[in-house]
Amino acid sequence: MTHLYFAAACVEGGSTSRLLCVEPTQLVIAGWTGRNSAAIEHHIHELEALGVPRPSTVPLYYRVSHQQLTQSDAVESLGAESSGEAEPVLFFTQGEWWLTVGSDHTDRQVETYSVAVSKQMCAKPVANVAWRWTDVVARQDELHLRSRIWENGAWVLYQQGQLSGIRPLESLRDGYWASGQAQEGAFMFCGTFAAIANAAGLAIRPAERMQLEIEDTLLQRRLVHTYATQSLPIVS
Repeated sequence: MTHLYFAAACVEGGSTSRLLCVEPTQLVIAGWTGRNSAAIEHHIHELEALGVPRPSTVPLYYRVSHQQLTQSDAVESLGAESSGEAEPVLFFTQGEWWLTVGSDHTDRQVETYSVAVSKQMCAKPVANVAWRWTDVVARQDELHLRSRIWENGAWVLYQQGQLSGIRPLESLRDGYWASGQAQEGAFMFCGTFAAIANAAGLAIRPAERMQLEIEDTLLQRRLVHTYATQSLPIVS
């Protein structure tokens, strides 16, 4: 039995904090969640360049084992063809929704023949801090999502955008769970932004370390998680 622990920040006439202990029961990855159709098409083309087939519909919901969720600062993946992407993550516990940040770490080689299988192949890191969703839902579009990767001995900006570029998170949530139907411990990854190409023109690419961030500039606070990826040898 796996439990995740979050330092939960609430805004109630001043900031308060408490510890949430959550036993995950469901994990859903929402894909192709951009509001801008051109941006979605760009990301589809980005993945098609890696051999990934086009989605059957948008948005698309993938079920993944909730046992893949982790708050570890290191994950292991088979081979060297996996990479992460920062995503806002909603989860339900103690009768309400919370927001944190996570990485939909994915095996890119497997992704070329099955996106669903590729998402099951890798652990899904999440931060250990969460914000009450009702505190930020009205201004979710103002939140900034970023990721950085460790590349050539330095942190390099890998993704960035405001949540205004992603469909409203509650619409993604309600598109999968009817109102009031999510169970205790339900988690949903809610989409991401395209990777920023490096000098060699490579966009989606592996990295030995990745940092995820959601920034709330109004309250001057951040959700941050950094993790390393350790590649396991492929033997036959």
